[in-house]
Amino acid sequence: MNNSSLYSIALNLIDKVGGVKARQLLSYCGSAEAVFKTPKAKLLKIPMVGNKIVSLIMQKDILQQAEAELEKAQKQDVQIVAYTDAYYPARLKQYADAPFVFYIKGNVNLNAERAVAIVGTRAATEYGKAFTEELVKELTPYQPLIVSGLAYGIDIAAHQASLKYGLPTIGVMASGIDVVYPAPHLGTARQMVQQQGGVMTEARFGTQPDARKFPARNRIIAALADAVVVVEAKASGGALITANIANDYHKDVFAVPGDIHRKTSEGCNNLIKQHKAHLMTKAKDVAYIMNWELNGKNKSVQQSLLFNELPKNAEEKEIVVLLQKQPQKTLSLDEISWQLKMPLSKISACLLNLEIQGYLKSLPGKKFTLI
Repeated sequence: MNNSSLYSIALNLIDKVGGVKARQLLSYCGSAEAVFKTPKAKLLKIPMVGNKIVSLIMQKDILQQAEAELEKAQKQDVQIVAYTDAYYPARLKQYADAPFVFYIKGNVNLNAERAVAIVGTRAATEYGKAFTEELVKELTPYQPLIVSGLAYGIDIAAHQASLKYGLPTIGVMASGIDVVYPAPHLGTARQMVQQQGGVMTEARFGTQPDARKFPARNRIIAALADAVVVVEAKASGGALITANIANDYHKDVFAVPGDIHRKTSEGCNNLIKQHKAHLMTKAKDVAYIMNWELNGKNKSVQQSLLFNELPKNAEEKEIVVLLQKQPQKTLSLDEISWQLKMPLSKISACLLNLEIQGYLKSLPGKKFTLI
C-alpha cells in the first residue's frame, strides 16, 4: 500500500470523523495526506470542522496507529480500500453516507455487472432456508454477486447456497475483519474467501460486534446491490432496516409473501402491503423487474447504441453517456441529477425526450436504463 493509503487510514481512525467529514476535509485540502499537513488555522475554517476534530487530527500517534493497521492487513492478507482508490465500488461510492475506508479479504469483484442482496430473519424457518437456496440456484444463469450479512438464518443460507452453486458472494460484517461473527460461520467465511468471494467491513481490526453497528452495516449491504430480496422477516429487525435503506437509495426491493399467521412472514407481508417491495415467488420475478437478459442479449443491444448517433441536445447527450458508463446501464433519477449536477426538473424533461426518442426506458423505483 502506498503513502496515500496510510494517510487515508489515519483519517479514518480519527474519532468523530466519519465518511462525510472525511470527504469534506479532502475536498478542501486536496488529499488525505494534505489534511495532516494543513495548518491548524486553515483546518478550522473548513465547515463542520471544529477545535475538537482539529486537535484529533494533530495528535502525534495517529499515523502510528495507521501503520499498525497496515501491518495487520499485510500479515492477514487484508486489503484496506479508501474512498479515493480505483477499487472502491461504484455502487457504494455514490451515497453520502458511504464509508471512507473499508477492509476486505478475498478476491471478489464488487463492481460485478449484477448484484443481489438476500437478507432475512435470524430465526429462519426450514421453508425460508429452502427458498433461499432455490432462489440462488435460479439466479445462477444471471451470475450475480450475492450480498448478505453472514448472520444466522437467511444470510448464511444465501452465502452457503452461493458456494454450492458457484456464485461469488460477499459477507458484510459489523465487526472487525479479524472478528468473524457469529463464530460458527468462520468456516463458511473462509470458503467464501477461497471461492471468488470474501468478507468486508468498515470497522477497524479487533472491533467487536454490538447492536449499534448492525444498522450501519445494513446500509452497505443495500448500497452494494442492485436489488434487495427479503425472504423472511419479523415485524421489525435488521432485514427491514436494510429494505428501508434500499428504498431510500432507490433500489428495487423484493419480498417473499408468507403465511399470515407466521411471525417470520409479517415483515415481508407488510413490505408488500405498504408498496415498499415487489411481490416475488421466483428468481424470474427479479430478472423481469431488473430487465436482465440471458445469452448477452442486453450487452448486444447496449453495444449497438455505440454505433448510432448520440442525442444532439447537450444535456440529453450527457445523460446517455453517463448511463453507458454504468455497470447496469441504469441509474435512478436522483443519481443522474446528483452526478450531472442538474436540477431534477431539467433531468425529468430530458429523460422524457430520451424515452420518446427510444434511447432509454423507465423502470420501477424512478430508474432509467438504456435500450
